[in-house]
Amino acid sequence: MSKVNYFLVNSSILPPVFEKVIKAKNYLASGEAANATQAAKMAGISRSAYYKYKDSIFEYNTFDDQETVTLNAKLRDNAGVLSALMNELYLAGANVLSVSQSVPVNSVADVSVTVRVTQMTVSIHDMVDKIKKVSGVKSVNISDKNMLSGG
Repeated sequence: MSKVNYFLVNSSILPPVFEKVIKAKNYLASGEAANATQAAKMAGISRSAYYKYKDSIFEYNTFDDQETVTLNAKLRDNAGVLSALMNELYLAGANVLSVSQSVPVNSVADVSVTVRVTQMTVSIHDMVDKIKKVSGVKSVNISDKNMLSGG
């Protein structure tokens, strides 16, 4: 089997069909299109063009460490505490990427929340301070201590 080579290329130099294939794939992934035929039609390409390129073209997304933060918190096992924490993240403009919660031990659960912070309207430090004030939050800290100091 021959080695597959990949190139990172500025999309502006590529034929429009490649960008349209990416659009079709996104329509499918988001559920906006029910099937490949519908996705291709929405993207403005033929179904055969979609199938020809779908396994060979991928959108490049950078997820720089500076863009995401993981919060580790200890929450009381009371209804609404996790929801209140999530509300503070929403109010700060953080985009929740993942949530992991342990089974409560001694009425306290460990929660890990990874968020994208690029669209936040407040500083990370201010967000953490607000979360600490939520009733039922025993503690909260950031995995990457450099994020608290801003670099």
